[in-house]
Amino acid sequence: MMKKTVLCLFGGKSTEYKVSLRSVCTVLDALNEETYRIIRVGMTIDGRWYHYTGTNEKILDDTWHTDTANLRRAMLSSSYGDHNLYVETDIANTFDTIAIDVVIPMVHGAYCEDGTLQGLLSMTGIPYVGPHTAASAVAMDKVFTKLILNNFGIPQAKCAVLTKSRIDSEPDVCCNEAEAVSAYPLFVKPANAGSSIGVSKADNRTELCSALQLAASYDDKVLVEECIIGREVECAVLGNEHPMASIPGEINSGADFYDYDAKYITDTSSDYIPARISEEALEAVRGYAVKIYEILGCKGLSRVDFFVTADESIIFNEINTLPGFTSISMYPKMWNHMGKSIPALLDDLIALAETAGK
Repeated sequence: MMKKTVLCLFGGKSTEYKVSLRSVCTVLDALNEETYRIIRVGMTIDGRWYHYTGTNEKILDDTWHTDTANLRRAMLSSSYGDHNLYVETDIANTFDTIAIDVVIPMVHGAYCEDGTLQGLLSMTGIPYVGPHTAASAVAMDKVFTKLILNNFGIPQAKCAVLTKSRIDSEPDVCCNEAEAVSAYPLFVKPANAGSSIGVSKADNRTELCSALQLAASYDDKVLVEECIIGREVECAVLGNEHPMASIPGEINSGADFYDYDAKYITDTSSDYIPARISEEALEAVRGYAVKIYEILGCKGLSRVDFFVTADESIIFNEINTLPGFTSISMYPKMWNHMGKSIPALLDDLIALAETAGK
């Protein structure tokens, strides 16, 4: 059987660049080389694309872009149906071509999972893993997600939306609007960011002002939310027209909240699969996860996050359309709990990409 050529994209112009490096190494180690011809293309932090033929270790330690012997400038054609990766040769203005069957964009954050990259991939016509352009763009923007899901009765935290220009020009007014959401503590987030980057918990007005400035340094739109006391519960969704939900898992951050350090640097967090909630609540979370996935028009995969309160009320938090595949990431862990290994999961995702009709 002829091998499928799979292009694994990593890196990118995003604050989650280093998370991508961890994710793609997990994927590269798990892909079956007897089934797939694996092509690696890295995107530097300033947005340059390179075909990389060096070691996975250099990707993981972020020295791949200095490994010049194994780097060649590369690009995809935006001409629909031209499924080739063009790789620069040593001869000026000449390129080698590699025919690509499927793209796995193992990238996170802005320019990567916000619909920008998905738009480019859709223009090529090459099948790719994950939701299409519109779903990716909407799901990346926490404000747009809230506005849409409000129309379908999905329970969510109370919130206010502020802009960077207003935060800079009238900080006191913005603080007043934020304080009108609820009593302290308040959570402040950039509307478009992942991995809890730029997220703060504010316990008083001084902390709130600082949190607004921090969030506005990452995005032009800032979300202020009431604090929901409850378990942080996540659910992995897989599929196109008939998506399936995993058994939900639970994160115990071991910190004030599940921030970037708790996710990727410290060892304070722990997880539980299944989440420590009743069977009825587990099934309710699964139902909500699939409903949200379908409302937003997702395909392939997404992870949907919730809070479950002491009385087992379920509050939607956010959706991640290209969840992490690091060694500690919940998306593959939840499917592994259900008997689906990472290699099998990747086989499913590639097959779903080929049948998604993007």
